[in-house]
Amino acid sequence: MKLTRRTGALLAAATAVLAALTGCGTENAADRGSQGAVKPVKPAVPKQTVNGLPGMPPVLNPKDVYAADRPNKLSPVVKDFPSRVYVPNTESDTVSVIDPKTFEIIETIKVGRQPQHVVPSWDMKTLWVNNNRGNTLTPIDPRTGEAGKPVDVHDPYNLYFTPDGKNAVVMASLDRELVFRDPHTMKIKHTEPVSCYGVNHADFSLDGRYFIVSCEFSGELLKVDTAKMKVIGQQRLPFDGAMPQDVKMSPDGKKFYVADMMADGMWVLDGDTFSKPTLLPTGKGTHGLYVSRDSKEMYVSNRGEGTVSVFDFAQDRLTKKWKLPQGGSPDMGGVSADGNTLWLSGRYDAEVYAIDTRTGAQVARIPVGSGPHGLAVYPQPGRYSLGHTGIFR
Repeated sequence: MKLTRRTGALLAAATAVLAALTGCGTENAADRGSQGAVKPVKPAVPKQTVNGLPGMPPVLNPKDVYAADRPNKLSPVVKDFPSRVYVPNTESDTVSVIDPKTFEIIETIKVGRQPQHVVPSWDMKTLWVNNNRGNTLTPIDPRTGEAGKPVDVHDPYNLYFTPDGKNAVVMASLDRELVFRDPHTMKIKHTEPVSCYGVNHADFSLDGRYFIVSCEFSGELLKVDTAKMKVIGQQRLPFDGAMPQDVKMSPDGKKFYVADMMADGMWVLDGDTFSKPTLLPTGKGTHGLYVSRDSKEMYVSNRGEGTVSVFDFAQDRLTKKWKLPQGGSPDMGGVSADGNTLWLSGRYDAEVYAIDTRTGAQVARIPVGSGPHGLAVYPQPGRYSLGHTGIFR
């Protein structure tokens, strides 16, 4: 048959009708609006969800557990709190309060014996000062800066909160216990004895169902079931004289990093399988671990050499090292709400360092009390606090 313009048009019309009847076309009647316009067909994309610990807030992004910690993304609970840096001075039994805008101490709060860390509560309404040898917790109202009546808690070296907000977890280092308490009254709910020595730092898994704990004085790691409040795994680090410190999880939840001040680096392991860790050298006296506001990097304080190493998560390697002018002993701290400043205590130098995270330059060096340790930058972005000097999600 000779194809003419007319027969070509008829064939095209017939093909269109056949496609509509058989459903083989790119759209059907259900895809049309009331005026007959074609609605675009969106491909079905399976939604990624995390089967989290019952009661915990949902994970916003399974690929980035720190997604709620973006610059200045303050919760309504804390958005009106004045910006401050709270520095516990272990040998002065005080907390120095610094105004981060002027870099000046605006108040000195007397607390109990040997304050180790200043810890934001799960609901972010209270700062708890861990008076280790004083066997008390001193509450501070971050809205007013006023200290409240101390609460009796034995051997509170460090303090964490379960992701569901139901329990506080006291790291009773010398007592060799994990003590689960009411997060408000601090009354004991369960005591979990441990066989390792010096439990002190921790971080929770992506789903919140377990957490990894470092045991400083015996060089061991624990894996703890959050809901059951039971130790379910224990291993010794493969380094003679290991002294693990801070613990932090990668944004995607696949790896845990454990600072070790004697091995001079970070141990890296799979938390789900509780695998044998490997060592990544960072610097002498590796101590504190802090994730950047964009979740791309982690700042690693090397207390024994006065430096900060910068670890890139995507590249899985160290990319920079910042050296403090005149040296120092950078220890524990946190990142400012806008992400531009890393604050660290100078443990053996009675001072605090403010470091520009964009350049690595020291912008301030502030004299404080004796033995400054786990300082808290507050407020910080996030929906809730898991404890320590500020682990927010």
